[in-house]
Amino acid sequence: MNKKKNSKEVEVDNKEELVKDEEQCQTDNEAQEQTENPSEEKVEEKKEPTFEEKFIETNDKFLRLHAEFDNFRKRTYKERIEFSKIASEDVLKSLLPVVDDLERAIKSMETVDDITIISEGVVLINNKFKNILVQKGLEEIKAEGETFNTDFHEAIANIPSENEELKGKIIEVVEKGYSLNGKVIRFAKVVVAN
Repeated sequence: MNKKKNSKEVEVDNKEELVKDEEQCQTDNEAQEQTENPSEEKVEEKKEPTFEEKFIETNDKFLRLHAEFDNFRKRTYKERIEFSKIASEDVLKSLLPVVDDLERAIKSMETVDDITIISEGVVLINNKFKNILVQKGLEEIKAEGETFNTDFHEAIANIPSENEELKGKIIEVVEKGYSLNGKVIRFAKVVVAN
């Protein structure tokens, strides 16, 4: 009787243990898969919502989108109002020096007897005022001697003309027209030759 086991017997025992371990792992894995599969089926069942749930979800999305759009509309309206206030503030600030010049001219009218000095001052103030308006994008619409164009001119009278070259041309400007950055803000009121 050999107390020591043969190396062959040890190898056979080890192989048998390995096979038993593999079988045990396989059964454990199968049992685990069986326990996981029913929950996956339940999850799959829960993933597919009913018609009512879909309707509620879609309605909720719609209401949120509508509220977001309403907030956006109100915010842009408020920003537009604030922007228009700021834009007019810029124009008014640039016109304040003209107001100051006019006030000085009025004060000087009380002490000065020479009308030519006052008229020169008024012309300078007028030029300063026009330059400020041009800087802000205001342009005078050319009219006198031009061909009548309804996009820029408004005819208030027609005068018969014997000269063929003047027919359809503007012979007198009653009120000047202006455009602001290319957009007509006041049509020129003119008299047209027929």
